[in-house]
Amino acid sequence: MSTTQYLFAGFGGQGILFAGKFAAYKGLIEEKQVSWLPSYGPEMRGGTASCSVIISDSPVGSPIVSKPDVLIAMNLPSLDRYESAVAAGGTIFVDRKVKRTDVTAYYVPATRLANENGIPTLANMILMGNILKVMGEFKEESVLSALKKVISAKHADMLDVNLKALKT
Repeated sequence: MSTTQYLFAGFGGQGILFAGKFAAYKGLIEEKQVSWLPSYGPEMRGGTASCSVIISDSPVGSPIVSKPDVLIAMNLPSLDRYESAVAAGGTIFVDRKVKRTDVTAYYVPATRLANENGIPTLANMILMGNILKVMGEFKEESVLSALKKVISAKHADMLDVNLKALKT
């Protein structure tokens, strides 16, 4: 049985909740047990935002992630706040240097890559694509199905650009 606890963190407007919801839907599509718990400051855009996602082969008892296996920190304050909470042997996806030596860190310049590829608002999905690749979870069919679930009909034109970001 496998359970992975994810913590996505950054500030409002970076797509933290969207990336977490995408991960959760992908887990559901793959017939996993899933929990998705968003949290954000009262300011929304520009305030703090985090999202706990648990994907498991067995029922999830609590949506609370206090010791994430995987931390996705999209800004320095989030890395400072949550780095110490990551389980020993866990993984951190970030674009800044981590202090801990008992975790694996992947440095992904997602914001720079998003700007260079003409998709400046999709650094979150570039990072998500990297996470899926590293974790061996990039399955084209479930990725596309999950995108179709999280992208509203009003923004259906964003499906291809989100897929491009994931593949970047």
